[in-house]
Amino acid sequence: MARTEATLPGGARLADYLAVGYLALNCSLGQVKEALTKCGVQTRVRRDMPREVLVYFVMAMCLYPRVAYEEVFRLVIEGLRRIYGDQVRDAQVSKAAISQGRARLGWQVMRELFARQAAQHPRTAGGDYAGYRVMSVDGSTLDVPDEKANAQAFGYAQGGRGEAAYPQIRFVALAECATHALCEVQMGGVCEHSEQALTRQLFPAFSDDMLVLADRLFYGYDMWRDAVATGAKLLWRVKSNLRLPCEVPLADGSYLSTVYASDTDRRHQRNGMQVRVIEYRLEGVPDAEPQYRLITNLLDAAVAPAIELAALYHRRWKIEEMFDEIKTHLCDGKKVLRSKTPDLVRQEFYALMLTHAAIRRLMYEAAQDSGQHPEDLSFVHAVRVLNRRLPEAAAVPP
Repeated sequence: MARTEATLPGGARLADYLAVGYLALNCSLGQVKEALTKCGVQTRVRRDMPREVLVYFVMAMCLYPRVAYEEVFRLVIEGLRRIYGDQVRDAQVSKAAISQGRARLGWQVMRELFARQAAQHPRTAGGDYAGYRVMSVDGSTLDVPDEKANAQAFGYAQGGRGEAAYPQIRFVALAECATHALCEVQMGGVCEHSEQALTRQLFPAFSDDMLVLADRLFYGYDMWRDAVATGAKLLWRVKSNLRLPCEVPLADGSYLSTVYASDTDRRHQRNGMQVRVIEYRLEGVPDAEPQYRLITNLLDAAVAPAIELAALYHRRWKIEEMFDEIKTHLCDGKKVLRSKTPDLVRQEFYALMLTHAAIRRLMYEAAQDSGQHPEDLSFVHAVRVLNRRLPEAAAVPP
């Protein structure tokens, strides 16, 4: 694994010192202090390394994944110098002291800040369908350092070629397709938590103004029943072997059917749930599968025609683009997170989600100012803006 660089390539610039400024404006000092207090880890005695500084450090660490802790901390101090004054600005802090401070900070505060950030993201004009926010659910994994504690907490993925080289965390996300904005995320160890189990933990974030897209690996009778109970509309792909007899054909080519928990329930017509089935092919598309099957609880074909839902389903790939933003562009292609203990892995993970949310908020604001749609803007460019081009005006005010 490549070693961490001691300093920024080409040396630090003024904008590097102030990169934390936008993060601090987007995730204000007041919000940070409230979250610290709520989690019981607020700064009680003024010291060289206040907890507020550590919060911004962990976020900045995500912007500079290849730069040494001491250098990132120096950039954060410069970015926040107008708040904490010369004593903090000039503090020399070792890597060990930073790690100890992070351990005292814990991970819950980053989770709390992410939840607040996600709740504040505005809806995008033109991003809805039939009055519903179009959302997507999917999962992915991240490698973490091969330390004994991480291995015990998270485990190694098993595949056709044997055990993975690094322990992994698994996470699932609920994201808005129009903006790539994360609305909720849940994480756990790759061995103990399946995507389906983690997805259940997302259900409290579902609401009756959402249309949630999901791939065929997520469907199960119990999962569908519980997701429908949230009030959300669903459009999920299902496997070809799911029994879906045509009960009521509809004018748009879709049809109504009923799903059951078991064959016994089907025979007794017990606990059935009515669904609408949409089957289609993608003609002339390379690597397309022979047939796609979707089910939805949008039963009225006049409100949501089958051809529109079939096209809409393929917006589900937006969440995979979002995962690429996090894993490739925000992490700068670095394959493994930096934190060597489970709690610090959780802290870094939620800081990564929080930083992604901040960048997406920046892109939303830029799109509003220029009259563009957020999907038309480059995430890579936005990361570079934060890394190199923030004006001095972005520094946090006193």
